[in-house]
Amino acid sequence: MSDASSAYQRAGVDIDKKYAAVTGATAAIRSTYTRGVVGDVGMFGGLFDPGAVGAAGELLVASTDGVGTKVMIAREHGDMRTVGEDLVNHCVDDILVQGARPLFFLDYIAMAPMQPPLVQQIIDGLAKACRENGCALIGGETAEMPGVYREGEVDIAGTIVGSVAREQLLDGTRVKVGDRLLGLRSSGLHTNGYSLARKVLFGDAGLKLGDRPPELGGQTVADALLAVHRSYLRACLPLVQRGQLTAMAHITGGGLPDNVPRSLPPGAGVRIDARQIPRLPICELIVGRGKVARAEAYRVLNMGVGMVLFVRPKDVAVVERSLRDTGEEPFALGEVVAGDRTVVFV
Repeated sequence: MSDASSAYQRAGVDIDKKYAAVTGATAAIRSTYTRGVVGDVGMFGGLFDPGAVGAAGELLVASTDGVGTKVMIAREHGDMRTVGEDLVNHCVDDILVQGARPLFFLDYIAMAPMQPPLVQQIIDGLAKACRENGCALIGGETAEMPGVYREGEVDIAGTIVGSVAREQLLDGTRVKVGDRLLGLRSSGLHTNGYSLARKVLFGDAGLKLGDRPPELGGQTVADALLAVHRSYLRACLPLVQRGQLTAMAHITGGGLPDNVPRSLPPGAGVRIDARQIPRLPICELIVGRGKVARAEAYRVLNMGVGMVLFVRPKDVAVVERSLRDTGEEPFALGEVVAGDRTVVFV
């Protein structure tokens, strides 16, 4: 071991552990490669040929996100694979609402100190979700940052790039008054509202990850909180490609009140019948134990709605049938009305 290496280790950074973590995940990364990938693991930049996957001439759509404080729960639970899946699926859904299919993904993993087993768990989760979404994991960064992160802390973020044919782009301009809203169920909190969840469940209610409160119907708190963020790609991309949707909204931070308006054109609003939304046990547990006002709950949590689809009235039946064929259970959520990009609950 060189003096320089020893000095760097004394400063809190172990280069050997970093490269060991990435090397151990090489097989998982390569397992995501599609025909568009050019090169191999270890290059300074990831290369991708859109033409090789039939995306030549299409619009590129990009998004960056993280999974928030959900990483703290996963870390305590001892398995980081699920948050890797969460990150990819969240980003896939973010570009899906504009009609895009994913092409490639890049990750950022930071911690202190470097823990190769955790890095490999995260990359295993990233790779699993990338494979399931037909998305290549072509690069990323693994950083050891003592002083920025306290010992044992982990953070992850990711960037996705996808493509959409110009004529299939969903940008709000297709939405008309009278369009129907269909909801698709979430699997849990997805990747938002975890700061509230942690305060209520572990602080106010004094619960532990292994507890099984009656509100969860036998499920543990850990299982409910770490339920993987769903990808709606398989169910919804065919609808986009057939021109059967006028818009979509991914329900993330801000809930229904803040996310649905992002898909509306000027002069349009939506009316939502909250009674039609299936109750999600983990949300009901947080609202009940934390005495959270419903108005606030609908902004902080998804309340059981993971994705909202805008559909012409004449297409509702065929869209519902297509969704059910993929295993979805769509439910009537509301309709588009005249308004100023507002959401009204009835």
